[in-house]
Amino acid sequence: MFVFDRRRRRGVVFHLQCATALLALTVFPAWAASPLTLQQTVILAVERAPLVRAGRAREDAARADRNRAGRWPDPRLTFGVQNLTVQGPGAFSTAADSMTMRTVGLSQEIPSGTQLAAERAGARAGEAAANAETEQARLNARQAAAAAWVSLWAAEQARDQIEGLERQNALAIVVAKARLAGGTGSVTDVLAAQAAQAELANRLDLAGAGVASARAALARWIGSEAASADLAASPDFARLPVTDAHLLQTPDQQAPLLDWESREDRAEAALQSARASKHPGWSVGLDYGARAPGLPNMITLLVGVRLPLFPAHREDQDILARRADLEAVRAERENARRAQVEAVQRLLATWQGYGRQVRRDRDTLLALAADRSAAALAAYRGGASLQPWLEARRDEIATRLDYVEALKAWGESWAELAYLLPEYAQ
Repeated sequence: MFVFDRRRRRGVVFHLQCATALLALTVFPAWAASPLTLQQTVILAVERAPLVRAGRAREDAARADRNRAGRWPDPRLTFGVQNLTVQGPGAFSTAADSMTMRTVGLSQEIPSGTQLAAERAGARAGEAAANAETEQARLNARQAAAAAWVSLWAAEQARDQIEGLERQNALAIVVAKARLAGGTGSVTDVLAAQAAQAELANRLDLAGAGVASARAALARWIGSEAASADLAASPDFARLPVTDAHLLQTPDQQAPLLDWESREDRAEAALQSARASKHPGWSVGLDYGARAPGLPNMITLLVGVRLPLFPAHREDQDILARRADLEAVRAERENARRAQVEAVQRLLATWQGYGRQVRRDRDTLLALAADRSAAALAAYRGGASLQPWLEARRDEIATRLDYVEALKAWGESWAELAYLLPEYAQ
């Protein structure tokens, strides 16, 4: 497992973003004419997600803040009149008194090096926070788009499962009518078979609506044109792109915890700033005074410094408060880390459980339900009652839909795990 420092990580993420954007722009026309894969969906979603664009704008803002941090404030230029007479015959005249001066001055605040370093640390923490938020937005877009693709794929699977029963239902109606014509059946059987067909049509309409709804959800992330394409085959949901152990060992690099490092850095920068308040800055100034004609002009030199005379009641209390904030952030981060490990463990258990259910349904239950329906229909053709077929068919529908629900949950849990980590951490 490789450990990336922040600068290298930002470089990797930048190159990945550039490659993603280029791929989306150059390959999308080909996607429109070919089945849409889950991976293509994820790439498009990241490129088109508004929150990702917002995050990049915040990164630019944070970068500009970092560039201006840790610098001296602008100097101050002043103009004025000193010792101006306000009474008597020479009131408000600059030539009435020898002490009156027209002044122009320039002053400069000089923060301490400790204060400037604390300001730079805070700006770096702000930039790191913006980078983390952007990466979170990217991961959230990847997960949401993958889940939308899986939902559409599962909705199409549900529709296909319902459509697979139409032929048998039509055959049941033919058999019921044939038996009625031959005198061995009843009108009730014909009506029951036709009602079963109408019920199946209702389910098929509902499945079609589910497909349309899922396609609309996918269009939110990749656009209507891309979402209208046929879907490619699903990836192998039985295998993750990362190992279970790696997911459990890297909670800090997963989307929910990506911003905690920057939160801790911000708390540390606030503590550093509080400590810097015990190292006051200076100020210097120069005033030039022009007196009445015939009198010498004057200059004034000013040097100032803030005096932290009572640090125990001010600066030290601020330091204690910021140190407590830092400890709180560290404790909250540890709590979030434990919660994330628990969430990953639960998600892994869910993914594995649904995987077993899908395999059991696919390998055993679906075949048993289909065989039972076929056997019941064959028995009805041979003169038995229609009721066993109606019950078998109802159970087969439930089995097929349960299978699709398990498929959907399996795929969604796979997508959440597969896109939990950034590309550089996989």
